[in-house]
Amino acid sequence: MRVGLVLGEVWSGLRRNLSVVISVVLVTFVSLTFVGAAILMQLQVQQMKAFWYDRAQVAIYLCTDFDQSATCSGDDVTPEQITAIEEALNSPTLQPYISEYFFVDHDEAYTEFTEQFAGNPIVDITTPEQLNQTFWLKLEDPSRSAIIQETFTGIPGVQSVTDQRSLLDRIFLFLGVASYTAIAIAGLMLVAAMLLISTTIRLSAFSRRREIGIMRLVGASNRFIQTPFILEGIISALIGAVLAGVASVAVVKFFVQDYLVVNLPFTSYVTVEQSLIVPPILVGIGVVLSAIAAKIAISRYLRV
Repeated sequence: MRVGLVLGEVWSGLRRNLSVVISVVLVTFVSLTFVGAAILMQLQVQQMKAFWYDRAQVAIYLCTDFDQSATCSGDDVTPEQITAIEEALNSPTLQPYISEYFFVDHDEAYTEFTEQFAGNPIVDITTPEQLNQTFWLKLEDPSRSAIIQETFTGIPGVQSVTDQRSLLDRIFLFLGVASYTAIAIAGLMLVAAMLLISTTIRLSAFSRRREIGIMRLVGASNRFIQTPFILEGIISALIGAVLAGVASVAVVKFFVQDYLVVNLPFTSYVTVEQSLIVPPILVGIGVVLSAIAAKIAISRYLRV
């Protein structure tokens, strides 16, 4: 097979159907960008899980004057109740599960609250007595938080026991659903891209039906005839895939690293180095799907 002749046919096909080729590039770019976004979101979820699960704490919120429940009778937790809780935390039964703990009283909780909500009108109507005194626990094994919850739930002076991991799980579930939604949208867009590639190949073949007829008369094989058309589809999709890969890395570089890391430095974010795995995946998906679509389209056309 003469490579020069094949490449010449490829260039001719791309030039004749330039507007359709641009459409293929754009559809492939958009669809694979969604795929790249889904991959990046999964990477971000895993990054955040690794960062936060090790830092997740269990909070034992104590009663205030404003709580009414089975363990809170509308009175602030007493010093005796606080001492009893602290003795339980230091007991031989719980010590193997607790890495460290610290106590936050009303004034400390109010200081943190005012710093967190600085400039918010809620600060003006909140008093220290309204905020729970809290024992914050870091566990040796965060997955064993049920032991702490079972021990302190329902005892006098304790309003509630909260495992931050449960809150994190909700956030990660939402991010996971968002990434799967992006994958679903990307799947629909990829189907559209494959159909567009198929249509492009059939149009290109139809516009060159005389050349195809001549090649058949001189004994050219189906493989020789099909190769330029398949390469046209691959090249069109490859351009879109490369653009999608560049866009994915650019989002991580300029939005995540240059903006989120600077303005919201409370968690760990996916890095540019980690995002570099996305372009090869997108290129692989684009090349494989376009080759399949082009192969099916030209094979069906040549059988007509």
